[in-house]
Amino acid sequence: MSMIQKLDDLHKEFQGQIAGLTNQADVLNLKADYLGKKGKVSEILKSLKDASAEERKELGPKANTIKDSMQEMVQDKLTSIELEEINQKLAQDKIDITYTNSVKETGIHHGGVHPRTLIQQEIEDIFLSMGFDILDGPHIEDEFHNFEALNIPGDHPARDMQDTFWFDDPESPEGRKHLLRTHTSTIQVRGMMSRKPPFRFIAPGTVFRCERTDASHEMVFNQLEGMMVGENVSVANLIYFMKTILTEIFKKEVEVRLRPGFFPFVEPGFELDIKCLICSGKGCSVCKHTGWVELLPCGMVHPNVLKAGGIDTEKYNGFAFGLGMDRLVMMKYGIEDIRHLQSGDLRFNSQFKTF
Repeated sequence: MSMIQKLDDLHKEFQGQIAGLTNQADVLNLKADYLGKKGKVSEILKSLKDASAEERKELGPKANTIKDSMQEMVQDKLTSIELEEINQKLAQDKIDITYTNSVKETGIHHGGVHPRTLIQQEIEDIFLSMGFDILDGPHIEDEFHNFEALNIPGDHPARDMQDTFWFDDPESPEGRKHLLRTHTSTIQVRGMMSRKPPFRFIAPGTVFRCERTDASHEMVFNQLEGMMVGENVSVANLIYFMKTILTEIFKKEVEVRLRPGFFPFVEPGFELDIKCLICSGKGCSVCKHTGWVELLPCGMVHPNVLKAGGIDTEKYNGFAFGLGMDRLVMMKYGIEDIRHLQSGDLRFNSQFKTF
């Protein structure tokens, strides 16, 4: 029998044996038996020195073809076995997420949706119904988007209002030093640069500040910025949207007050406060015993901010607002300490089931 015939027979033999294997260890052992240094293919090729020049010329390519074929069969079989094992495990561990029977019946504890997520989804739906887009942006920002474009230059005293987490970024060019964003107004800057007026959008997201934590302050918290730019936009438009959103969220008329406030990126600027729903205005740790909670800083967009966004200030103006999501959640659900929202305690989240 010629060596080429022996290789063909080995190939058929290997093909028949690997087809019946069902675990990876057996496949790897079979591979070693045929393709290892002392395997059956190597044993046949030892006789290559005794073959004629003509036989060697044909035998080399033939051997390589058979080896490649065996390697491919091994890889296909290993992949097939792995996929089968995964499917079996998934079938065994499958959880029916639509099953709502009680813990007492099933022994399974259901989780809950974080209250901030519930509020954000509700607010997004409300603003979508009013024609607003929803934007997102990066958590790591540069000085330009976080400060410069918002009318807060390097020597502006308003920078002292932002206790900032800076990155060690000594090689960054001027205005490009990086930080964790201190407000979601950075998304407004990016939104202006990517759109042409008129437009309206909101930008929910997480922000970071070096705050000393207490019942109403956290280092990591959530805001929702909003902006509307067009022709002849007024403070009346701003107040209408703010009152509409609060009424929709709380499902009732809420008492608010509008007072002057300073923010570098709006002029004029306002603080829209809501009467504390934790203590009904009597005074508590959440409202710092004033009966009111700062909830919606807002105002007419400063012309310098519009210019930084590439908008013609002779033709367009607009309003902007920033909604404190965490405080809104606290008012909505009567939560007395903001630190519950970042605690990661599943017992807290489980109170907010949606089924």
